[in-house]
Amino acid sequence: MQQDKQNNSVEPRTGGRLIVESLRQHGVDRVYCVPGESYLEVLDALHDVPEIELVVAKHEGGAANMAEADGKLTGRPGICMVTRGPGATHASIGVHIAQQDSTPMILFVGQIARSHVGREAFQEVDYQAMFGGLAKWVVEITDAARVPEIMARAFHTAVSGRPGPVVVSLPEDMLVDKAAVPVCAATPMQPVAMAEETTRQIVEALSAAKKPMLLIGGPDWSDKAVQDLSAFAKAWDLPVACAFRRQDVLDNRDPQFVGHLSLGMNPALAARVRDADLLIALGTRLGDIVTDAYTLLQPPKLPQKLIHIHAEANELGRVYQADIAVPVSAGDALASLAAHKPAAAPAWGEWRKAARQDLDAFRAMANAPLPAEGYVDMTPVVRHLNDVLPDDSILTNGAGNYSVWLHRFYEYRHPRTQLAPTCGAMGYGLPAAVAASLRRPESTVVCFAGDGCFLMYPQEIVTAVEYGAKFVVLVVNNGMYGTIRMHQEREHPGRVSGTRLKGPDYVAMAKSCGGYGELVERTEDFAAAFERAAASGTVALLELRVDPAQITPAKRLS
Repeated sequence: MQQDKQNNSVEPRTGGRLIVESLRQHGVDRVYCVPGESYLEVLDALHDVPEIELVVAKHEGGAANMAEADGKLTGRPGICMVTRGPGATHASIGVHIAQQDSTPMILFVGQIARSHVGREAFQEVDYQAMFGGLAKWVVEITDAARVPEIMARAFHTAVSGRPGPVVVSLPEDMLVDKAAVPVCAATPMQPVAMAEETTRQIVEALSAAKKPMLLIGGPDWSDKAVQDLSAFAKAWDLPVACAFRRQDVLDNRDPQFVGHLSLGMNPALAARVRDADLLIALGTRLGDIVTDAYTLLQPPKLPQKLIHIHAEANELGRVYQADIAVPVSAGDALASLAAHKPAAAPAWGEWRKAARQDLDAFRAMANAPLPAEGYVDMTPVVRHLNDVLPDDSILTNGAGNYSVWLHRFYEYRHPRTQLAPTCGAMGYGLPAAVAASLRRPESTVVCFAGDGCFLMYPQEIVTAVEYGAKFVVLVVNNGMYGTIRMHQEREHPGRVSGTRLKGPDYVAMAKSCGGYGELVERTEDFAAAFERAAASGTVALLELRVDPAQITPAKRLS
């Protein structure tokens, strides 16, 4: 009876308007979309809520990548809306990225009318079947009166435990039904303190170690968690290695930082991981990239002592049997650990210093051998950016061997400044740069993309120009799908098949979209070209012609 009185106190609104009111209730200020007739009622409701900016991308995959990148930057669910069928299948790439990268995201999909389900109606897809293995939760709202309840659960699910994507299906006839129900907020979550006994066990394990190493990663590192990480690592003089594409968690200039467990991993760092007697995996999964296809750390039981701290209990023991497994977030764990100091100076100081020297030597190495004459050498390019970019600059990239130069030679200084997919999705960098520039317009944003990577979503330059995003795109053009060619040359030497790439005039393409474009063919011309691009006041593209044979900083095709 009390609920009925509450419902009668609000005006009936359509399901579409309840969706938008719920978005506003949950603090959403930006939605990425490609419009569709299946959710017209939502689009109409957004017209009356100017505080929620609607960014219309040119491809659903681009929109989903933008929303995922926004979720990485804010720690709140990035919001994407697409239409049924083809719209949803295009956007599925963003859901997969959000799953593997542990990024909070909500994908809203327009759906056919409820009375048509099961008849293979126009663009009908069973989204539970399609997204069931990718998303944390897939739900279809069949009753407008349940919109506030389901929206609150969707926002809670996306950020709780291990963050991830939620997919919400919106039948078009439900969106025009009316219901007199109030919107409601998601359940607030209190911090989870690590048990004192657990903290004591970890401190004891550290005190007994001779060669410990801290492995960090995972999503959503708050400023407080990063400060506690730095304090904890310094107090215990720990060498800290980051997981794949989580290099921005700890300032890479910090003497505790010893490198990344990633593509292009330093062999000396890999040797030290094997030599360690205590590994503390903090906030990160121990996936195949971090463990070099599970050879660096062979499951299920390690010869080293393993302490695994992760927000999702189901992640603990999934692959590796830890000696101490703690289901709390990295931030909650560090709030306890940072308060404990060693009784005496740790005995592994020289080992930690040597690990840092390994990193410095690895970064100092030049290409061996150098690229051919008349091409841009990516090593001094990235080193130049490392020297001139402000500390809060955001660098984005997708997938490809070109990213190895970035991993190796760039020093990240602030959290949430590396936007890159741990699932290795091509095309991510440009849409992510759009989201980064809109979210942090005061920061310098640079997108790295191979020619194949860039050509996945080049049309999103138009979106960037339309909405006032400003960033520099570096198209690393070697005229081929370089990563695949590298593997092809190893497995089938001299038999090039399917890996050549004929691209357009990239400079003309950028200019035709309303941006700035310039071709760079010599290394010594890059610095001045980048300065012109950054000063252009719009989206700027620099095409860098690189040596096709220089496949990584240290390897050439032969």
